[in-house]
Amino acid sequence: MNDVLKCLKERRSIRKYKKQQITDQELEQILEAGMYAPTALGMQSPIMVVVQDPETIQTLSKMNAAVMGADSDPFYGAPTVVIVLADRSRPTYVEDGSLVMGNLMNAAFSLGVDSCWINRAREVFDTEEGKALLKKWGIQGDYAGIGNCILGYRDCELPEPKPRKADYIYRV
Repeated sequence: MNDVLKCLKERRSIRKYKKQQITDQELEQILEAGMYAPTALGMQSPIMVVVQDPETIQTLSKMNAAVMGADSDPFYGAPTVVIVLADRSRPTYVEDGSLVMGNLMNAAFSLGVDSCWINRAREVFDTEEGKALLKKWGIQGDYAGIGNCILGYRDCELPEPKPRKADYIYRV
């Protein structure tokens, strides 16, 4: 089977991570894959913010959990979070950012790094606290949160795939 299709079929969202940080080499390759995601008209509306500082991850986790009304860790102990944001002035910012998220997760799996898309980035970065973080990080512009890509090494078995639905494809 083609290596790309093999990765696409075998990648799973992981919700339990070891504390061990991913390597810089793995991170750079994952980020490079994100940079090469297709974007409408090649306008590259998304940006990626890499967070590996445990204190900042804890802050982001609490903000994300608050959106859900929970006090659990929505980042599942992952040691790296890549926040994907996209420029709201582009009509395709959600699609552009979503393609970056997909590339990040698939590239990670191809390198032996596990991942999961964590939602609520839009809600977090639409708050005053979220906007203050972006400003603190030197990010200017009108950016919307698309997703949080958590990265690390799983501390669990690889989940089995769910069966694909029968009516996934229609040929016309």
